[in-house]
Amino acid sequence: MRFPVIDGVPILLDEQASIFTFSDFVEKRKTYFDPNRRGHRLRDLFVRMLYENTTEGKTDELLSTFARHLRLPAPRILVVGAGAAGLASLSSRGIEVVSTDVSLGDDVAIVCDGHDLPFDDETFDGVIAQAVLEHVVDPVRCVEEMHRVLRPDGIVFSDTPFMQQVHGGRFDFTRFTHLGHRRLFRRFEELESGASAGPGIALIWSYRYFLLSFSTSLTLTRFLRVFAKATSFWWKYFDRFLIDRPGALDAASGLYFIGRKSESVLSDRALVASYRGVNQR
Repeated sequence: MRFPVIDGVPILLDEQASIFTFSDFVEKRKTYFDPNRRGHRLRDLFVRMLYENTTEGKTDELLSTFARHLRLPAPRILVVGAGAAGLASLSSRGIEVVSTDVSLGDDVAIVCDGHDLPFDDETFDGVIAQAVLEHVVDPVRCVEEMHRVLRPDGIVFSDTPFMQQVHGGRFDFTRFTHLGHRRLFRRFEELESGASAGPGIALIWSYRYFLLSFSTSLTLTRFLRVFAKATSFWWKYFDRFLIDRPGALDAASGLYFIGRKSESVLSDRALVASYRGVNQR
């Protein structure tokens, strides 16, 4: 079968199984991201100053932990969803990074669908899926594919929303509690898990979308977005004190999991017994 190549990027889709088509990329339509959109430097700087979905320090810390667990001189990792933050730090460690996405972009090496990864079994030493699994129609299938392409003892890092409103439009489907996220990766041995973005960030999301629910026009929506960011950005600093506390697992904006590929499967009884939050019944 022949696959199109757009701007040097191969489009390796199974059109019969994917919600995307070759023509989406040949004609450069918006999929998840708009390939024709250009960022505005001052606006982007303003947004970074006032509001971030994750705390930069936590992301860097988690990627460093992921890299340490790889335990190889020159590991090869797959990124499912090339918008992941902090990847430059991995490349600087001598790690080969293969970035994939369902949108064309500067960092995308291959366009493919996470439900059907176009790689042989046991190809990669690590897989990263950061803010991805909420945007796929079948997260279980995607995790199975990650497990398949990982070599024995391969490492996975997933960072997924819990308390966040719809932010991907028509490509936003699912949220996960800490245990729900853990069950997705039941064929992995847990190395580390917890909150990646805490209750402060969750409060920002709720406040922002509460204000946006009053909007009846695009102009008002734009104003409310800026107003929400300018009046709530400081709440994220509470997470410096809260993010590693047990209660944060029940109130987090985002949750992460780092695990090693395993031949055993976590039972649901063991899953329930692993609850670490404070909302005991």
